[in-house]
Amino acid sequence: MLNHKMNIVFMALALASASCGGGGSDSPEAPTNPDNGGENTKTDVVTVTSGTLADISADKSVYQPGETVKFTSDTAFPAGATARYRQGSTVVAEQTVSGTSWQWTPPSTDYQGYLVDVYTTDGTTETILGTIAVDVSSDWTMFPRYGFVGDFDASKTADVIANEMAYLSRCHINGIQFYDWHNKHHWPLGGTRTELYDKYTDIANRDVYNSVVKAYIDEQHRLGMKSMFYNLCFGVLDDAAADGVKEEWAIYKNANRGDRDVCSLPASWKSHIYLVDPANTEWQAYLAERNDEVYSHLDFDGYHIDQLGSRGDVYDYNGNKVNLPKGYASFIEAMKAAHPDKRLVMNSVSSFGASQIGGTGLTDFCYNEVWGDQDQFDDLHTIIKANDQYTNYGKRTVLAAYMNYDIADRTTGNMNTPGVLMTDAVIMALGGSHLELGDHMLSREYFPAHPLKMTDELRTAMIRYYDFMTGYQNLLRGSVSTANEFTPDIVSGTSGVNISTWPPKAGNIVAYGRNAGTKQVVHLLNFRNIDNLSWRDLEATRRAPLLTKDVTMTVNTDKSVSKVWVASPDYHGGAPVELAYTQSGNSVKVTVPWINYWTMLVLE
Repeated sequence: MLNHKMNIVFMALALASASCGGGGSDSPEAPTNPDNGGENTKTDVVTVTSGTLADISADKSVYQPGETVKFTSDTAFPAGATARYRQGSTVVAEQTVSGTSWQWTPPSTDYQGYLVDVYTTDGTTETILGTIAVDVSSDWTMFPRYGFVGDFDASKTADVIANEMAYLSRCHINGIQFYDWHNKHHWPLGGTRTELYDKYTDIANRDVYNSVVKAYIDEQHRLGMKSMFYNLCFGVLDDAAADGVKEEWAIYKNANRGDRDVCSLPASWKSHIYLVDPANTEWQAYLAERNDEVYSHLDFDGYHIDQLGSRGDVYDYNGNKVNLPKGYASFIEAMKAAHPDKRLVMNSVSSFGASQIGGTGLTDFCYNEVWGDQDQFDDLHTIIKANDQYTNYGKRTVLAAYMNYDIADRTTGNMNTPGVLMTDAVIMALGGSHLELGDHMLSREYFPAHPLKMTDELRTAMIRYYDFMTGYQNLLRGSVSTANEFTPDIVSGTSGVNISTWPPKAGNIVAYGRNAGTKQVVHLLNFRNIDNLSWRDLEATRRAPLLTKDVTMTVNTDKSVSKVWVASPDYHGGAPVELAYTQSGNSVKVTVPWINYWTMLVLE
């Protein structure tokens, strides 16, 4: 247990070629250090190693309390292998495993993340053979991990859908946004209340099969995911009048009904999108009825509401200036009243309307589409902290943040792994989640576009990072309050390595602190070898950070420490590694074995 304010003194740094192993056991706690007097030392820690990790999967992305988890490995485990189930570093269960499949029923406690590692031991060294996370949560929006689908044509066979969703499930994605699945923005269903079309076209005149939409929903539900249909809150097409949309609902760029506000689209598409007042109660009732038709045919779990960011000054049919953020809140309230059992999420484009959207208390998590006006790593922190305040610290944040955007606009190729991992490390360490995974990784705001692909290296890294975010979700995202965040006090760094506190500084290792119950967590984010602090990595030129090993530091605290451990998505599949330490008075001296992109240091 530590005090709210820690004083971290970095005493020395050695860049060595030593093994990336370290301690990793649940041996007895160190003796207490009453009144900060005397000294306690923990040296009896087990060395941890790992090689090529087995590919372990589970039968669902998330589990209800009391539900049994079924694991499968692509590699048969040797005799003597043990599966260890931990929350944080605490072992809650162990069992012997052999072959390629086994089961485990987690404790019935709700909203818990577990990191599972399979290992062998010779008594002094543990070898990690494979890892996977488990999320036990009755409500997916407590720890949202949002993905997407954006193509619904005949190429999406049952096998294709199953393969796509298997990867997302392996990354523990628990909610899916159905992007541009709809027939018309003002008439989303491909059909009517009494008839469902076999096929229709979306806004880009691409084929959409209702059978494919249904198949995606069914497979997602089988895996424990939830399915959210996408639509604007205020969009209609050029044939809207024939479908009962009134001209009086429109908004304009000036007060005399001139210059209808419109989102212009390519001439080959079905229509431009014309905007209406989201606060108009007749429009709200109209779209709620259309949504009711959607729910009557398709088993969607909720509505992902979109907007278009600031539109400047806009006016209604009667020449009154329209307050769009206030209108968004009114629209959310109307949609919730119409379908109270369905979930709602609303995009805040460049944080436009974020306070009004979050202030309704009716969206299930915060969702921000982040653009060039918020392109610094520190902007991501600002967004998440603002959302915490807007929702009275009650909702988590998902960021739609498109990587390698400029190069994706010009050419095809691969996503830049260092750029993606650095941004994900920051978002996850800050307590957020990144909308990025579907049948491809997002690089554009038009989700079906996929000019850049994930390499096999990046696909595997995504599994490790999402395991880490899920397995340690209670430390990363479990409790949101003003008291949770703290600034480690960095006194000194040595051997030419600069260590600073948040916000990031090019060339430094950056420490960001969060309290988690009786634990204090210091996220060590490696910006060494990084000279650009924009998370976007627009041209896919981000270099990997400089791997830093064996960082000896002293942590000042007025409480007794019983355990110190680290974990990283970059090492040992995220398995926790206990560290030796010495506490003398207020000072706890410890050596962190490795910092690649991100290492989490935990003091209990």
